[in-house]
Amino acid sequence: MVDRLVNSEANSRRIAMVESCFGSSGVPLAIPGRVLVGEGVLTKMCRKRPKSRQFFLFNDILVYGNIVIGKKKYNKQHIMPLEEVSLESLEDNGQYRNGWLIRTTTKSFVVYAATSTEKQEWMAHINKCVEDLLRKSGKKPVENHAAVWVPDAEATHCMHCKKTQFTMIVRRHHCRNCGAVVCGPCSSKKFLLPQQSSKPVRVCTACYERLSKAVKAESSKTAITNAAQSASMDGNGAGAGKIADSSGDDDSEEEGAANETHDEPRFYGDTTLSADESTASSAALNSSHTPSVNN
Repeated sequence: MVDRLVNSEANSRRIAMVESCFGSSGVPLAIPGRVLVGEGVLTKMCRKRPKSRQFFLFNDILVYGNIVIGKKKYNKQHIMPLEEVSLESLEDNGQYRNGWLIRTTTKSFVVYAATSTEKQEWMAHINKCVEDLLRKSGKKPVENHAAVWVPDAEATHCMHCKKTQFTMIVRRHHCRNCGAVVCGPCSSKKFLLPQQSSKPVRVCTACYERLSKAVKAESSKTAITNAAQSASMDGNGAGAGKIADSSGDDDSEEEGAANETHDEPRFYGDTTLSADESTASSAALNSSHTPSVNN
């Protein structure tokens, strides 16, 4: 779809402009084979409230950042590998319309477009880029994604104990495994979620118990397997004792009010989907969910 733009001057100029707008707050984006497919403003549901964010769709990554000066300066750059991205359409709910979930292994959140047409365009182009990337790499879609955080405003009490009421003093916390809003005592445990962090992260009591049981069960299964292998090798007189081991970024609350007006998104080059592809993409994205958020 975008192969003919790979070595074009226009593509190089667009990517250079994106790098310039992020300045020192971003990383170099120009690499061989990368194409800027489209760009535009979407409303991202953050922990506190909706925020306008500038999104850039490349043929291998999705980049977004805070808007400091429209079309001129952005910061807090976030890069999401498209190989990990999965989309889920959201049903319109009151003031929240034209939305969908963007899920990855480390971060998941909800975004909203200004119109239903823009939503369809964004979802179709993102899905097409993901499909093309997976087909070329031979990889399979990622199945495990990070939880979408429940908005602070939707929880006046701890969602675990149902008793603790949140105040200016009693803080809200989010379970990194299920996304629930919980109090301190109900989220005092930490658990290693390798896809999200190299260090243990905060989880609620329920998730900690469930995850711990799963690890113990897996460890027991591994121990039994290793013991059987050891016995087998001992019986064969070789290899005894040589069994192999079985192995939320916070968004600024100061920028990008959600009620600002913005230009329509732009998609470049030969990226127009055929009618059949567009219809197929829409049909594949008709699942409905209640909007939730992540930082």
